[in-house]
Amino acid sequence: MPLMDYLKRQFLDIIQWQDDSRDTISWRFPDEDKEIKRGAQLIVRESQVAQFLYLGQFGDLFGPGTHSLVTDNIPILSTLKGWKYGFESPFKADVYFVNTRLFTGNKWGTANPVMMRDADFGIVRMRAYGTFDFRVVNPQLFLKEVAGTDDHFRLDEFADTMRSRVVSVFSDALATAKVPALDLATRYTELGEALMPLINPAVTAKYGLEIPAFIVENVSLPPEVEQAIDKRSSMAAIGNLNDYVKFQMAESMTRGGGEAGSMAGTGAGLGAGLAMGQQMMAAMAAGPSAPPPAGPAAAPAAAPPPGSAGAGMPPLMGVADVARVLGVGEADVLATLEKGELKGKKIGTTWRITKTALDAFLNS
Repeated sequence: MPLMDYLKRQFLDIIQWQDDSRDTISWRFPDEDKEIKRGAQLIVRESQVAQFLYLGQFGDLFGPGTHSLVTDNIPILSTLKGWKYGFESPFKADVYFVNTRLFTGNKWGTANPVMMRDADFGIVRMRAYGTFDFRVVNPQLFLKEVAGTDDHFRLDEFADTMRSRVVSVFSDALATAKVPALDLATRYTELGEALMPLINPAVTAKYGLEIPAFIVENVSLPPEVEQAIDKRSSMAAIGNLNDYVKFQMAESMTRGGGEAGSMAGTGAGLGAGLAMGQQMMAAMAAGPSAPPPAGPAAAPAAAPPPGSAGAGMPPLMGVADVARVLGVGEADVLATLEKGELKGKKIGTTWRITKTALDAFLNS
Protein backbone atom coordinates (compact mmCIF):
# COMPACT_ATOMS: atom_id res chain seq x y z
CA MET A 1 0.00 0.00 0.00
CA PRO A 2 1.50 3.38 -0.98
CA LEU A 3 2.30 5.56 2.01
CA MET A 4 0.24 8.52 0.78
CA ASP A 5 -2.89 6.40 0.39
CA TYR A 6 -2.40 5.09 3.93
CA LEU A 7 -2.07 8.61 5.32
CA LYS A 8 -5.20 9.79 3.49
CA ARG A 9 -7.20 7.05 5.14
CA GLN A 10 -5.76 7.85 8.59
CA PHE A 11 -6.33 11.62 8.59
CA LEU A 12 -9.44 13.74 8.27
CA ASP A 13 -9.18 16.68 5.91
CA ILE A 14 -12.89 17.68 5.57
CA ILE A 15 -15.35 17.79 8.46
CA GLN A 16 -18.97 18.66 7.72
CA TRP A 17 -22.57 17.67 8.44
CA GLN A 18 -24.99 17.43 5.54
CA ASP A 19 -28.24 17.28 7.47
CA ASP A 20 -31.05 15.82 5.37
CA SER A 21 -33.43 15.23 8.31
CA ARG A 22 -35.87 17.51 10.10
CA ASP A 23 -35.68 15.91 13.52
CA THR A 24 -31.97 15.89 14.44
CA ILE A 25 -30.87 18.38 17.10
CA SER A 26 -27.24 17.34 17.60
CA TRP A 27 -24.89 14.97 15.77
CA ARG A 28 -21.33 13.83 16.44
CA PHE A 29 -19.02 13.63 13.45
CA PRO A 30 -17.90 9.97 13.04
CA ASP A 31 -14.12 10.15 13.07
CA GLU A 32 -13.67 6.32 12.85
CA ASP A 33 -10.65 6.66 15.09
CA LYS A 34 -8.99 8.98 12.59
CA GLU A 35 -7.03 12.09 13.48
CA ILE A 36 -7.63 15.60 12.18
CA LYS A 37 -4.71 16.88 10.19
CA ARG A 38 -3.41 20.39 10.35
CA GLY A 39 -5.17 22.67 7.87
CA ALA A 40 -8.25 20.41 7.60
CA GLN A 41 -11.42 22.17 6.37
CA LEU A 42 -14.39 22.51 8.71
CA ILE A 43 -17.62 23.34 6.86
CA VAL A 44 -20.50 24.62 8.99
CA ARG A 45 -23.78 25.40 7.21
CA GLU A 46 -26.45 27.91 8.15
CA SER A 47 -28.50 26.96 11.25
CA GLN A 48 -25.54 24.89 12.48
CA VAL A 49 -22.69 25.30 14.94
CA ALA A 50 -19.71 22.96 15.44
CA GLN A 51 -18.47 22.32 18.99
CA PHE A 52 -15.05 20.73 19.60
CA LEU A 53 -14.43 18.53 22.65
CA TYR A 54 -10.96 17.45 23.72
CA LEU A 55 -10.49 14.93 26.54
CA GLY A 56 -14.00 15.63 27.84
CA GLN A 57 -13.55 19.42 27.87
CA PHE A 58 -15.28 21.93 25.62
CA GLY A 59 -12.98 23.51 23.08
CA ASP A 60 -13.66 25.94 20.28
CA LEU A 61 -17.11 26.73 18.85
CA PHE A 62 -17.48 27.50 15.14
CA GLY A 63 -20.43 29.20 13.46
CA PRO A 64 -21.57 29.01 9.81
CA GLY A 65 -18.77 29.19 7.23
CA THR A 66 -15.62 27.33 6.09
CA HIS A 67 -12.80 27.22 8.61
CA SER A 68 -9.19 26.01 8.26
CA LEU A 69 -8.09 24.19 11.38
CA VAL A 70 -4.79 25.85 12.18
CA THR A 71 -3.41 27.13 15.46
CA ASP A 72 -4.74 30.66 15.00
CA ASN A 73 -8.29 29.40 14.46
CA ILE A 74 -8.52 27.08 17.47
CA PRO A 75 -6.99 28.96 20.41
CA ILE A 76 -8.98 27.14 23.10
CA LEU A 77 -8.12 23.71 21.73
CA SER A 78 -4.49 24.77 21.40
CA THR A 79 -4.48 25.77 25.06
CA LEU A 80 -6.13 22.51 26.15
CA LYS A 81 -3.66 20.39 24.17
CA GLY A 82 -0.71 22.40 25.40
CA TRP A 83 0.84 23.30 22.04
CA LYS A 84 3.50 25.83 22.84
CA TYR A 85 4.72 26.60 19.36
CA GLY A 86 1.70 25.74 17.28
CA PHE A 87 0.78 22.29 16.10
CA GLU A 88 2.07 20.61 13.02
CA SER A 89 1.06 17.05 13.82
CA PRO A 90 -2.48 15.60 13.51
CA PHE A 91 -4.70 15.56 16.58
CA LYS A 92 -7.85 13.84 17.83
CA ALA A 93 -10.97 15.66 19.06
CA ASP A 94 -14.72 15.05 19.06
CA VAL A 95 -16.76 17.39 16.87
CA TYR A 96 -20.48 17.85 17.66
CA PHE A 97 -22.74 19.65 15.21
CA VAL A 98 -25.76 21.32 16.83
CA ASN A 99 -28.82 22.37 14.86
CA THR A 100 -29.79 25.93 15.84
CA ARG A 101 -32.93 26.29 13.72
CA LEU A 102 -36.39 26.75 15.26
CA PHE A 103 -38.22 23.51 16.12
CA THR A 104 -41.96 24.17 16.13
CA GLY A 105 -45.10 22.43 17.35
CA ASN A 106 -43.62 20.45 20.24
CA LYS A 107 -46.28 19.10 22.56
CA TRP A 108 -46.22 19.41 26.33
CA GLY A 109 -48.68 18.33 28.99
CA THR A 110 -49.00 17.64 32.69
CA ALA A 111 -48.97 13.92 33.42
CA ASN A 112 -50.22 14.62 36.96
CA PRO A 113 -52.37 17.48 38.27
CA VAL A 114 -50.53 20.66 39.23
CA MET A 115 -51.29 21.99 42.70
CA MET A 116 -52.06 25.71 42.61
CA ARG A 117 -53.12 28.21 45.27
CA ASP A 118 -56.08 30.22 43.98
CA ALA A 119 -57.57 33.36 45.53
CA ASP A 120 -61.17 32.22 44.90
CA PHE A 121 -61.07 28.47 45.54
CA GLY A 122 -57.99 27.99 47.74
CA ILE A 123 -55.89 24.97 46.74
CA VAL A 124 -56.95 23.55 43.36
CA ARG A 125 -55.59 20.81 41.11
CA MET A 126 -55.36 21.47 37.38
CA ARG A 127 -54.11 19.79 34.24
CA ALA A 128 -52.85 21.61 31.17
CA TYR A 129 -51.40 20.88 27.74
CA GLY A 130 -50.29 22.78 24.66
CA THR A 131 -47.37 23.30 22.28
CA PHE A 132 -44.12 25.26 22.26
CA ASP A 133 -41.32 26.25 19.88
CA PHE A 134 -37.65 26.14 20.82
CA ARG A 135 -34.12 26.63 19.55
CA VAL A 136 -30.67 25.94 20.99
CA VAL A 137 -28.90 29.16 22.04
CA ASN A 138 -26.14 27.72 24.26
CA PRO A 139 -24.71 24.62 22.56
CA GLN A 140 -22.29 23.77 25.36
CA LEU A 141 -24.99 23.85 28.04
CA PHE A 142 -27.40 21.93 25.82
CA LEU A 143 -24.83 19.18 25.13
CA LYS A 144 -23.95 18.99 28.79
CA GLU A 145 -27.46 18.99 30.31
CA VAL A 146 -29.72 17.53 27.62
CA ALA A 147 -28.02 15.61 24.79
CA GLY A 148 -25.06 14.31 26.79
CA THR A 149 -22.82 11.91 24.89
CA ASP A 150 -25.58 10.84 22.50
CA ASP A 151 -24.00 10.79 19.03
CA HIS A 152 -27.36 11.35 17.27
CA PHE A 153 -29.84 13.22 19.45
CA ARG A 154 -33.27 13.34 17.80
CA LEU A 155 -36.43 15.32 18.42
CA ASP A 156 -38.36 12.33 19.79
CA GLU A 157 -35.65 11.84 22.42
CA PHE A 158 -35.92 15.53 23.23
CA ALA A 159 -39.69 15.18 23.74
CA ASP A 160 -39.18 12.38 26.25
CA THR A 161 -36.33 14.21 27.99
CA MET A 162 -37.76 17.72 28.09
CA ARG A 163 -41.49 17.21 28.53
CA SER A 164 -41.23 16.74 32.27
CA ARG A 165 -38.68 19.56 32.53
CA VAL A 166 -40.86 22.02 30.62
CA VAL A 167 -43.87 21.02 32.72
CA SER A 168 -41.85 21.57 35.89
CA VAL A 169 -40.89 25.06 34.76
CA PHE A 170 -44.51 25.69 33.68
CA SER A 171 -45.80 24.68 37.11
CA ASP A 172 -43.42 27.04 38.87
CA ALA A 173 -44.24 29.86 36.46
CA LEU A 174 -47.99 29.33 36.83
CA ALA A 175 -47.70 29.51 40.62
CA THR A 176 -45.63 32.70 40.33
CA ALA A 177 -47.97 34.34 37.80
CA LYS A 178 -50.97 33.90 40.18
CA VAL A 179 -53.55 33.84 37.37
CA PRO A 180 -57.02 33.19 38.88
CA ALA A 181 -58.58 29.86 37.97
CA LEU A 182 -61.72 31.67 36.80
CA ASP A 183 -59.66 33.52 34.19
CA LEU A 184 -57.70 30.55 32.81
CA ALA A 185 -60.36 29.20 30.45
CA THR A 186 -60.82 32.53 28.62
CA ARG A 187 -57.23 33.77 28.62
CA TYR A 188 -55.13 30.99 27.08
CA THR A 189 -53.28 33.38 24.74
CA GLU A 190 -52.63 35.91 27.51
CA LEU A 191 -51.59 33.10 29.84
CA GLY A 192 -48.96 31.82 27.41
CA GLU A 193 -47.61 35.34 26.89
CA ALA A 194 -47.60 36.02 30.62
CA LEU A 195 -45.67 32.82 31.32
CA MET A 196 -43.02 33.47 28.65
CA PRO A 197 -40.93 35.92 30.77
CA LEU A 198 -40.98 33.37 33.60
CA ILE A 199 -40.32 30.20 31.57
CA ASN A 200 -37.60 31.47 29.22
CA PRO A 201 -34.99 32.56 31.79
CA ALA A 202 -35.30 29.23 33.60
CA VAL A 203 -35.10 27.14 30.42
CA THR A 204 -32.17 29.14 29.06
CA ALA A 205 -30.22 29.01 32.31
CA LYS A 206 -30.83 25.30 32.89
CA TYR A 207 -30.80 23.78 29.40
CA GLY A 208 -29.37 26.34 26.96
CA LEU A 209 -32.67 26.69 25.11
CA GLU A 210 -34.88 29.58 24.08
CA ILE A 211 -38.66 29.23 23.76
CA PRO A 212 -40.00 31.95 21.41
CA ALA A 213 -43.60 30.67 21.62
CA PHE A 214 -45.38 28.88 24.47
CA ILE A 215 -49.02 28.07 23.76
CA VAL A 216 -51.57 26.86 26.32
CA GLU A 217 -54.30 24.97 24.46
CA ASN A 218 -56.36 23.76 27.41
CA VAL A 219 -56.50 23.94 31.20
CA SER A 220 -58.89 21.53 32.91
CA LEU A 221 -60.02 21.93 36.49
CA PRO A 222 -61.45 19.28 38.85
CA PRO A 223 -65.21 18.65 38.44
CA GLU A 224 -66.05 20.23 41.79
CA VAL A 225 -64.29 23.47 40.81
CA GLU A 226 -66.05 23.51 37.44
CA GLN A 227 -69.38 23.09 39.25
CA ALA A 228 -68.51 25.99 41.54
CA ILE A 229 -67.73 28.14 38.50
CA ASP A 230 -71.08 27.17 36.94
CA LYS A 231 -72.91 28.10 40.14
CA ARG A 232 -71.16 31.44 40.31
CA SER A 233 -72.13 32.12 36.70
CA SER A 234 -75.75 31.24 37.48
CA MET A 235 -75.80 33.56 40.49
CA ALA A 236 -74.38 36.38 38.37
CA ALA A 237 -77.12 35.81 35.78
CA ILE A 238 -79.85 35.84 38.48
CA GLY A 239 -78.73 39.19 39.87
CA ASN A 240 -80.45 40.05 43.18
CA LEU A 241 -80.62 36.75 45.05
CA ASN A 242 -83.18 38.01 47.59
CA ASP A 243 -85.64 39.04 44.88
CA TYR A 244 -85.09 35.71 43.11
CA VAL A 245 -85.93 33.71 46.26
CA LYS A 246 -89.13 35.72 46.77
CA PHE A 247 -90.12 35.16 43.16
CA GLN A 248 -89.52 31.41 43.44
CA MET A 249 -91.65 31.22 46.61
CA ALA A 250 -94.51 33.10 44.97
CA GLU A 251 -94.32 30.92 41.86
CA SER A 252 -94.37 27.69 43.86
CA MET A 253 -97.33 28.82 45.94
CA THR A 254 -99.49 29.91 43.00
CA ARG A 255 -98.56 27.18 40.48
CA GLY A 256 -101.38 24.81 39.44
CA GLY A 257 -105.08 25.39 38.75
CA GLY A 258 -106.81 22.76 40.90
CA GLU A 259 -106.81 22.10 44.61
CA ALA A 260 -104.27 19.25 44.34
CA GLY A 261 -101.93 21.23 42.12
CA SER A 262 -102.26 24.30 44.30
CA MET A 263 -101.55 22.29 47.44
CA ALA A 264 -98.39 20.83 45.86
CA GLY A 265 -97.19 24.33 45.02
CA THR A 266 -98.16 25.63 48.42
CA GLY A 267 -96.31 22.82 50.17
CA ALA A 268 -93.13 23.66 48.30
CA GLY A 269 -93.51 27.34 49.13
CA LEU A 270 -94.41 26.84 52.76
CA GLY A 271 -91.28 24.75 53.26
CA ALA A 272 -89.22 27.88 52.66
CA GLY A 273 -91.55 30.58 54.04
CA LEU A 274 -93.22 28.96 57.03
CA ALA A 275 -90.45 29.76 59.49
CA MET A 276 -90.43 33.43 58.50
CA GLY A 277 -94.21 33.63 58.71
CA GLN A 278 -94.27 32.06 62.16
CA GLN A 279 -91.75 34.55 63.43
CA MET A 280 -93.80 37.45 62.06
CA MET A 281 -97.04 36.20 63.66
CA ALA A 282 -95.33 35.50 66.97
CA ALA A 283 -94.04 39.07 67.06
CA MET A 284 -97.51 40.47 66.21
CA ALA A 285 -99.22 38.39 68.90
CA ALA A 286 -96.67 39.10 71.63
CA GLY A 287 -96.77 42.88 71.24
CA PRO A 288 -94.65 44.85 73.72
CA SER A 289 -95.04 42.32 76.54
CA ALA A 290 -92.14 40.13 77.62
CA PRO A 291 -92.06 36.52 76.47
CA PRO A 292 -93.24 33.83 78.94
CA PRO A 293 -90.53 32.19 81.02
CA ALA A 294 -88.94 29.04 79.67
CA GLY A 295 -88.42 25.81 81.56
CA PRO A 296 -90.58 23.78 83.94
CA ALA A 297 -92.23 26.87 85.46
CA ALA A 298 -93.74 27.93 82.13
CA ALA A 299 -97.52 27.69 81.90
CA PRO A 300 -98.85 25.04 79.55
CA ALA A 301 -100.23 26.24 76.22
CA ALA A 302 -104.00 26.59 76.11
CA ALA A 303 -105.77 23.99 73.99
CA PRO A 304 -107.89 25.32 71.12
CA PRO A 305 -111.65 25.41 71.74
CA PRO A 306 -113.59 22.39 70.52
CA GLY A 307 -115.20 24.30 67.66
CA SER A 308 -112.03 26.02 66.55
CA ALA A 309 -110.89 25.51 62.96
CA GLY A 310 -107.29 26.23 63.85
CA ALA A 311 -106.51 22.93 65.58
CA GLY A 312 -103.46 21.42 63.91
CA MET A 313 -103.13 24.31 61.43
CA PRO A 314 -100.14 26.64 61.04
CA PRO A 315 -100.61 30.23 62.30
CA LEU A 316 -100.23 31.64 58.75
CA MET A 317 -102.15 30.07 55.84
CA GLY A 318 -102.70 30.51 52.15
CA VAL A 319 -105.93 30.32 50.12
CA ALA A 320 -105.44 26.60 49.46
CA ASP A 321 -105.00 25.86 53.18
CA VAL A 322 -108.22 27.71 54.07
CA ALA A 323 -110.12 25.99 51.25
CA ARG A 324 -108.95 22.60 52.50
CA VAL A 325 -110.02 23.40 56.09
CA LEU A 326 -113.43 24.70 55.04
CA GLY A 327 -113.97 22.05 52.37
CA VAL A 328 -114.76 24.58 49.66
CA GLY A 329 -113.10 25.72 46.46
CA GLU A 330 -110.33 28.28 46.33
CA ALA A 331 -112.54 30.60 44.26
CA ASP A 332 -115.05 30.75 47.14
CA VAL A 333 -112.29 31.66 49.58
CA LEU A 334 -111.00 34.39 47.26
CA ALA A 335 -114.50 35.84 46.87
CA THR A 336 -114.95 35.92 50.66
CA LEU A 337 -111.59 37.66 51.07
CA GLU A 338 -112.46 40.26 48.39
CA LYS A 339 -115.77 41.02 50.18
CA GLY A 340 -113.93 41.51 53.46
CA GLU A 341 -115.96 38.85 55.29
CA LEU A 342 -112.74 36.90 55.88
CA LYS A 343 -109.87 39.07 57.03
CA GLY A 344 -106.51 38.51 55.28
CA LYS A 345 -103.41 40.32 53.98
CA LYS A 346 -102.74 40.44 50.25
CA ILE A 347 -99.00 40.48 49.33
CA GLY A 348 -98.66 41.01 45.59
CA THR A 349 -101.05 38.39 44.15
CA THR A 350 -100.91 36.10 47.18
CA TRP A 351 -103.27 36.13 50.18
CA ARG A 352 -102.17 35.30 53.74
CA ILE A 353 -104.76 34.51 56.45
CA THR A 354 -104.04 34.10 60.14
CA LYS A 355 -105.59 31.35 62.27
CA THR A 356 -107.20 34.00 64.45
CA ALA A 357 -108.92 35.56 61.45
CA LEU A 358 -110.25 32.18 60.31
CA ASP A 359 -111.60 31.42 63.80
CA ALA A 360 -113.28 34.85 63.86
CA PHE A 361 -114.87 34.16 60.48
CA LEU A 362 -116.26 30.80 61.61
CA ASN A 363 -117.62 32.19 64.85
CA SER A 364 -119.25 35.26 63.29
